Amino acid sequence: MTSEHVRAPAPSAGAASTVPATAAETSPDAPWPLHLLSEKLKAHIERAPAAWVEGQVIELNRRASMCYITLRDVDSEVSLSLSVYGTVMDRVSSPLERGSRVVARLRPDFWVKTGRLSMQTIDIRPVGIGDLLARIERLRQALAAEGLFSPARKKPLPLLPHRIGLITGRGSDAMKDVMRNAALRWPAVEFEVREVAVQGVSSVAQVSAALAQLDADPRVDVIIIARGGGALEDLLPFSDESLVRAVAKASTPVVSAIGHEADRPLLDEVADLRASTPTDAAKRVVPDVTEELGRIRHARGALERSIRVLVQREGESLANLRSRPSLAKPEGMIDVREADVGRLRSRALRCTTAAVEREADAVLHLRERVRSLSPQKTLDRGYAVVQTAAGHVVTDPSEVTAGDTLRVRVAGGRFGATATDEAEGAAAGATDRRASGGPP
Repeated sequence: MTSEHVRAPAPSAGAASTVPATAAETSPDAPWPLHLLSEKLKAHIERAPAAWVEGQVIELNRRASMCYITLRDVDSEVSLSLSVYGTVMDRVSSPLERGSRVVARLRPDFWVKTGRLSMQTIDIRPVGIGDLLARIERLRQALAAEGLFSPARKKPLPLLPHRIGLITGRGSDAMKDVMRNAALRWPAVEFEVREVAVQGVSSVAQVSAALAQLDADPRVDVIIIARGGGALEDLLPFSDESLVRAVAKASTPVVSAIGHEADRPLLDEVADLRASTPTDAAKRVVPDVTEELGRIRHARGALERSIRVLVQREGESLANLRSRPSLAKPEGMIDVREADVGRLRSRALRCTTAAVEREADAVLHLRERVRSLSPQKTLDRGYAVVQTAAGHVVTDPSEVTAGDTLRVRVAGGRFGATATDEAEGAAAGATDRRASGGPP
């Protein structure tokens, strides 16, 4: 028997037990056979469920009963090769071609012999315009329910932006329209331009990155996203959910100038201002210098007229005030008050003089009454006051004895005296009382 007919001995039970059970247990001394790895990969991959995916056809080759398609993601540079049986392709309602947007139900398949992974297509369907519009409408309603399109959250545009951020296609007419019309309206305006892809798989990422850069620049007062219209498929990036949310989060006012009236992308809804065209965006973002100068002249004229009317009215008021007697002859007020003060002073003087005279008369009257009651008056009528040497006033003859020294006070002064006997004193007292008109 030749060597080519000799088969390798089957591994014994003991030899089979030396194969590692898991990949983590393999080593240079205990490796897996290659077919075992392939079988395990196949078993693992085939457990994955089938999934619906969306993409754009970039390559399409049909060979006999098989069709090979390369599908690319609509938003990223990611592609995948598909294998489609002819029976599946025959069920497609309209023939597929390069650039078609499709959804496909895929199941991974691993070929053990070659170690090649392929994606078996169970079903594939083209995505029509109606499907895209329905999908955009569902997203529109969902984002509107979140409040992203609410007018309350839209930011006002600055009155006069000094620097405008412009996101547009490379060397596009939209960029030229915006910059030319803005410069015609306000020559001093400045631009910060970001040229990006405005259609295709990379447009969403590039527009979002440019938006983030301009929003972070403090010199940029407003951002314009401009494109000169296009077919609905070309405008799909501007209805992408991630881009719409990025615009909603921007702190700088954003103007949408896509220029497509028939089907409004979601960017128009979330932007702070929607312009119908790039030219319209330039007109609405910056003011017209001619119109502003006209407004300034009109405002200046109105201000001058108002000032003239005010000065004239106030001059007339001053003239009226000056024509009043109080201002025409202001010393008249002083003369009147001086006369009043003179009259009041004369009245006060008369009243004071009369009061002083009355009080002087009263004092004189009281003085006379006091004088009439004073001992001196009694003495002036001829009476005398007799006192002992001790100063005691003698009121009865029995208070003195003969020979006592007495002091006698009369109206003209004092003199001394000596008491005689009691009888003589009594007779003398009686005589004095009769002489004065008193009782005997």
